[in-house]
Amino acid sequence: MTILARPLHPLFAAELAGLDLHAPADAARIAEVKRLMDIHAVAVVHHDRTLTDAEHIAFSDRLGPIERRPILKVSGATDALRVPHHEIIDQSNLDETGAIYRDDDRRLFFKRANRQWHTDMSFHPVRATYSLLSAHEVPPDGAAPTEFADMRAAYDALPAAMKARLDGLVAAHSYWHSRVLGGGPAPTEEELRSRPPACHRLVHTHPGSGRKALYLASHIAGIVGMAEAGARSLLAELTAFATDRRFVYSHAWRVGDVVIWDNLATMHRATPFDDCNVRRDMRRTTCREAEVPV
Repeated sequence: MTILARPLHPLFAAELAGLDLHAPADAARIAEVKRLMDIHAVAVVHHDRTLTDAEHIAFSDRLGPIERRPILKVSGATDALRVPHHEIIDQSNLDETGAIYRDDDRRLFFKRANRQWHTDMSFHPVRATYSLLSAHEVPPDGAAPTEFADMRAAYDALPAAMKARLDGLVAAHSYWHSRVLGGGPAPTEEELRSRPPACHRLVHTHPGSGRKALYLASHIAGIVGMAEAGARSLLAELTAFATDRRFVYSHAWRVGDVVIWDNLATMHRATPFDDCNVRRDMRRTTCREAEVPV
């Protein structure tokens, strides 16, 4: 069946009709998905029934090297997994037993920091390409949408003087910086050792489309060679510009939805909901620029 892309926003994002992630995909179908992703950067795939974890992992594996191990350590957290697959990042508000996190759980504080604009895995030297988020259980009435911002369109719209200012600038990305920025506790020494910062250019050329894009995230702790105050001011200005509503698509989730996004062309954020009383079961896989040895 032909895959039809139905635009969801004037600049980016599309619903992919005719794509069923329950079914195995051959090389030609995967190539078509990647071609459409290079155009739209965010793809919504609706399903009547939720993907199994095995189906989720299998399709993700066809899009590129997939993350297969924990990428950091939260101090005091149990090693027990609610979702028994290291390829899947549990983005729910549920603990290892399936119960809603207590309000004082360190892991919940860190998850709430995802309500800031960010790019997955920018705090790692090997960046994320595609993320695939599967909705197993969602809050009622369309609560807790996920928002996406088009970093290619945002770069295109920057004044020439700002583009020149950004040329060659390198940012240091730290997972723990964004957790504290989002209201979480200061990281422990164990946590800091488990995931040190990584440096990436603020502007890069998107490999699939050849277009220039901002590479921003709340993970950015500073800009190499720039004073802290100046870096914070520049980053705040860029983030405000890039997340103007003209560049943003908001996705209201339904059970069975899978949203695929290109982390090299977008930023995204979760939005608040009553996470101490309402269940939200979301599961993410992440593809990488290159295989990361286990």
